[in-house]
Amino acid sequence: MTFRRSEFHSHTILTDGEVVGIEMIRNAVARGLRAITVTDHVSLGNIDWIVEAEIAECELARDWEIAAIPGVEITHVPPDRLDEAVRRARRAGARIVVVHGETLAEPVLAGTNRAAVTNPEVDILAHPGYLTPEEADLARENDVFVELSGRRTHMVANGHVARISERSRATMIVDSDAHSPEELLTQAEAVAVARGAGLGPELVDQAAGRAQATLLKRLGIDP
Repeated sequence: MTFRRSEFHSHTILTDGEVVGIEMIRNAVARGLRAITVTDHVSLGNIDWIVEAEIAECELARDWEIAAIPGVEITHVPPDRLDEAVRRARRAGARIVVVHGETLAEPVLAGTNRAAVTNPEVDILAHPGYLTPEEADLARENDVFVELSGRRTHMVANGHVARISERSRATMIVDSDAHSPEELLTQAEAVAVARGAGLGPELVDQAAGRAQATLLKRLGIDP
């Protein structure tokens, strides 16, 4: 099945990305993406101004052939404060909420994965490292997408995440976690990430295509 790629995890100079939001969006247009979500890192101290700035950048692209979506990646927030951060992000106008999962590359607090997948207001659990079967079950029950990461520092755990998610029937999604325009995945590269994680053809189509379409529909956007 052929899909026009959408990206739901990217960063700009508002946090640790390399370009301003409109430049990332313009590069996504040039690469033929259907949608791009800007999900800069937030904690309880910066949610409001980060989302306000992202909304302004996305608004600049309103006449372009792309859906530019403001979002957040809630990062290193203690698990017992995560629900609060999610509520504040939604109130600020974040249309996509990503939670920075327990990646193997960074010292994320234990319990973050579980806190994320128990909250139905979370859209994506990013690079969740040693995802457990219980966490994958909760992701399925609460319609939280489990990310297969295209970022080299995180993709080392993709095989484990894919195996656990497949057993639990949690919905996987391939995202780039791009910090520069060059890191945005093409559709062929997204398929390669899914295949490299050990998925068969049907789940490759899901993770690299149908999941994006489902998330766009959740936002009221025609895939």
